[in-house]
Amino acid sequence: MEIRKIIPVDKDEIWEIIHEVISSGDTYTFAPDSSEDEMLAFWYAEDKYSYVAVEDGKIVGTFFMKNNQPGLGSHVANAGYMVPSRAAGKGVGKAMCVFSLAEAKRLGFYAMQFNFVVKTNERAVRLWQKIGFQIVGEIPDAFNHKELGLTNAYIMYKKL
Repeated sequence: MEIRKIIPVDKDEIWEIIHEVISSGDTYTFAPDSSEDEMLAFWYAEDKYSYVAVEDGKIVGTFFMKNNQPGLGSHVANAGYMVPSRAAGKGVGKAMCVFSLAEAKRLGFYAMQFNFVVKTNERAVRLWQKIGFQIVGEIPDAFNHKELGLTNAYIMYKKL
């Protein structure tokens, strides 16, 4: 698997992944009906470092990193990862996260923080913990889960 920065020709495959992931309404705060233009503008924005994981010429995952906060909070990175169902359980998320931690450190970040990990996304929570992230906070009723209604979200942190 190769992980590289996104390029313009990746847009169609990235959109397919984003659309599938947000349509479920169970892991990301993006509205399930967010438009392709809106989501690609977010993913390709200048304030982000965005990447894809490629296997056999096909994009099997994508993620972005950015400053978690501006100014005096800019030494902490934030990131978001997406893997389509066809690549789930194959180590793509883990590979992207491990890569992003090394890349964040290379870019000068001191730590990485996930501001909003939906508590019911147990697979992601376990993976992030396995990689060394700690739950440092829990926000009650922070996410309006498509099926479960109001659900808590975790704040997770890892020093680099």
